[in-house]
Amino acid sequence: MTKRSRLTKPAIHQLFANFEASNPDPEGELDYVNEFTLLVAVVLSAQATDIGVNKATKSLFEIAPTPEKMYALGEDKIREYVKTIGLYRNKAKNVYALSKILIDRHNSEVPQTREELEALPGVGRKTANVVLNIAFGQPTIAVDTHLFRISNRTGLAPGKTPLAVELLLERIIPKQFLQHAHHWLILHGRYICKARKPECYHCVIIDQCKFKDKVLKA
Repeated sequence: MTKRSRLTKPAIHQLFANFEASNPDPEGELDYVNEFTLLVAVVLSAQATDIGVNKATKSLFEIAPTPEKMYALGEDKIREYVKTIGLYRNKAKNVYALSKILIDRHNSEVPQTREELEALPGVGRKTANVVLNIAFGQPTIAVDTHLFRISNRTGLAPGKTPLAVELLLERIIPKQFLQHAHHWLILHGRYICKARKPECYHCVIIDQCKFKDKVLKA
């Protein structure tokens, strides 16, 4: 049985209206210089912090901002640049391999469909959705641990899997808010609706949230 939101349609609309009022133009926190470096940054960010990825890629993207330059750098040198990131060996291998595929099959361009993106080494559905949203303005929902947690905690989009949450969110979020929805939710989960100590005392969606154990004092 498909789960439904525990929030009413008016409450869902108000929730996203509150997000928009507090942060009209939310942005991801990964640094990049073009579509290719965005793709690489998102691949590197799996099970790693955006801050850690940004530190590692600052120098890398200065010398290898294109698939050709990344591939010419070679897997060993890529590995040296990203060795401070978790799972760096496998990630370096994937970045090297995807650079070659982009050159050979995509005219060195980042593809604009989920299917083509997911065919690249190290790219799953979440990574593809981030790239489609940020690089190409597609209204996709990238479900990370933060977004998954608060979708269930607030009652906005209960689901047992990231895909279930993603598909429910796509169905219930008003179209006017879809483009920025995953940024609002991820940032909210990262800084306010934290896993252990949610800061409900300065939450902009506290009136819509269905969480029973709200933390009302710092």
